[in-house]
Amino acid sequence: MSSLLDLVGNTPLVELKRINPNPKVKIFGKLEGNNPGGSVKDRAAYSMIQGALERGEVRSGTKLVEATSGNTGIALAMIARLFDLEIELIMPESSTRERVLTMEAFGAKVILAANMETSRDLAEEKASTGDYFMLNQFANPDNWKAHYRTTGPEIYQDTREQITHFVSSMGTTGTIMGVSRYLKEKNNAIQIVGCQPTDGSSIPGIRKWPQEYLPRIFERDRVDRVIEVTQENAAQTTRKLAREEAIFAGMSSGGATWAAVELAKELEEGVIVCIICDRGDRYLSSDLFG
Repeated sequence: MSSLLDLVGNTPLVELKRINPNPKVKIFGKLEGNNPGGSVKDRAAYSMIQGALERGEVRSGTKLVEATSGNTGIALAMIARLFDLEIELIMPESSTRERVLTMEAFGAKVILAANMETSRDLAEEKASTGDYFMLNQFANPDNWKAHYRTTGPEIYQDTREQITHFVSSMGTTGTIMGVSRYLKEKNNAIQIVGCQPTDGSSIPGIRKWPQEYLPRIFERDRVDRVIEVTQENAAQTTRKLAREEAIFAGMSSGGATWAAVELAKELEEGVIVCIICDRGDRYLSSDLFG
């Protein structure tokens, strides 16, 4: 009999046939919305909490604080319950109502701030008082290690070692850092492609950070190429995923898929894997599908 934590990872890899413009290239989406908390962030949340417990940094009754744009907060709120940890989550006031309610359903306290940078500043301020412990997904190696141990090996095995290109949105950058490490160890020719928003575009889950807020776990040389995605391209591809591939996902997944499709147009042949990082039901109160 599996526990909830046993269900984190081992998500399906499905071929995207209808939106693929190049018959000589295969595009696969890794459906991270199939994690119990509904997103790829379950992996990092579990890894960070488990690591802190093993090191004795937190124990039952410890109060956690973390800044989040949504998915990490939901994952942390869910997993914190299993270890009797209190948690306070700080997120931008632009976050969808579904995300806030989901965190609160798990018993988390949610504070809304002006934007993500302000949320991070407030979380660090609270942690500095000594009354809270901050896992700090932006600087915590347990974030990328989760993907080195699980996401990367799953992709490599499920493509029968044939993957040529990996495409991922970049936010905290834990996913792309961990998967890059693993895949490059297996085959250094595999290309790692990151997605960032164009200037002026707002895409939840994909960020172009100011230098002072750049995640400390990010190493630029682990990414071979960065493709910039417009807000409109990400939104249109998210809707196309639902209507043509029957995959219901969020906007950052649309951004990564758009980049994968554009990449496929350039290649003579190849096997591309992109991360479909969450489910679309946490965006229904936005205008994404409206």
